[in-house]
Amino acid sequence: MTTAMMHSANYRRRQLAATLLGYAAMACVLVIVGVPLFWIIITAFKARPDIYTQPAVYWPHSWHPENFHEATTALPFWHFLRNSLIITAIIAAVKFVLGVLSAYGLVFLRFPGKTIVFLVIIAALMVPNQITVISNYALISQLGWRNTFQGIIVPLCGVAFGTFLMRNHFLSLPAEVIEAARMDGANWWRLLTRVVLPMSGPTMVAFAVVTLVNEWNEYLWPFLMADDSRVAPLPVGLTLLQNTENPSVTNWGPVMAGTLLTMLPILLVFLILQRHMIKGLTSGAVKG
Repeated sequence: MTTAMMHSANYRRRQLAATLLGYAAMACVLVIVGVPLFWIIITAFKARPDIYTQPAVYWPHSWHPENFHEATTALPFWHFLRNSLIITAIIAAVKFVLGVLSAYGLVFLRFPGKTIVFLVIIAALMVPNQITVISNYALISQLGWRNTFQGIIVPLCGVAFGTFLMRNHFLSLPAEVIEAARMDGANWWRLLTRVVLPMSGPTMVAFAVVTLVNEWNEYLWPFLMADDSRVAPLPVGLTLLQNTENPSVTNWGPVMAGTLLTMLPILLVFLILQRHMIKGLTSGAVKG
């Protein structure tokens, strides 16, 4: 009995230690993520004297919501927003379709060299995007696509991550369900749309969320391709906003206000897709 009580006490101590460690980790993440976000929000409502005060002012002496008006009027903010919506929507749609179809082909279709194709995709994941900037820039310039939507969109449509993600998910689908559909005479399109995709909701939503966030925040390539506001997205517009007055002394209030406005659309999309993701994960757990 004493031994059992000692084991129970040790177990409770381990559980308490694990709980405290978990809370400590969450607190660290909250500080790392929350403090910069808090600073952005507060700075967006600060007047310039409060921004450049030393020591730093963590709460504004007076609220200055005019920063949002300046952020949307000092530069063609809504034009940048339209460009971001166009670029993100097209790239995300192309990546999603290519990712699903290429993963389906690698898993359910038979063709020579399939393993080599997958190894090439894995190799592409290992190569940072910055390495291909120079070659892509030279190619786009030769095609005359600089400062155009196609010049920004086409080089960003690589879908190695999506293919890898969806392929691994398709491999985890029940083989008996796939075989039953094939025995019923389902062709590749019917198998994809009636069997594979309905069982892949959570993974497709996760793929869509990652793609939307990445493309919405893409900065380097659009910055190199866009010469003016005709095709420049919001991240590039925010850079221009820093230099509207005196480049040596940036008025960070409007810049942070513009940053908050830039975050809102993708945050809204994330919240909407997150709801569907949770629903899909829950239904998958119930079925399992």
